[in-house]
Amino acid sequence: MRAGEETRAGAARPAGPEDVPALVELVNSAYRGEGSKEGWTTEADLLGGQRIDAEGVTALLRAPGTTVLVAEAGGRLTVCCELKRSGEGDAYFGMFSVSPAAQGKGLGGAMMAEAEGYAARVWGARRMRMLVIRQREELIAWYERRGYARTGAVSPFPYGDERFGVPRRDDLEFIELAKELPGA
Repeated sequence: MRAGEETRAGAARPAGPEDVPALVELVNSAYRGEGSKEGWTTEADLLGGQRIDAEGVTALLRAPGTTVLVAEAGGRLTVCCELKRSGEGDAYFGMFSVSPAAQGKGLGGAMMAEAEGYAARVWGARRMRMLVIRQREELIAWYERRGYARTGAVSPFPYGDERFGVPRRDDLEFIELAKELPGA
């Protein structure tokens, strides 16, 4: 994270197995249920159920070429993201979560910058990609203000797989956003 952010959210670090319960709580609190509506990143009107479970987080932490970055404030995980290395010089950015009570304070932008720097510096990534639910226009606009652009690629939502939530509508799909990383 950038200087100045470190005092508010702690320095970003790779997550470990001991972080699994806190990661599950953070990610689900940012996107699902009534508590998520305290922040602006909620998906509660689009999806019910969980966003992720302990098994899914554990699998991410064990996956080759994958890093989950986390930062803390007040002894609690406040922000996280998943980074996945691609053999084509790309990195994938996902599971981006900021605690609803901490949203709007610059922590998300700081973590995104940290993730982009990590992918470029550690993996030599030239481009960051992500998938976002098409109906999340406010979130897509936030990413676009940070240099991400729609690629035109669309992926179906995994209907029937409740590990990703219980859809509240039948028209969900993902769009891909991408950004060239500095030094690319």
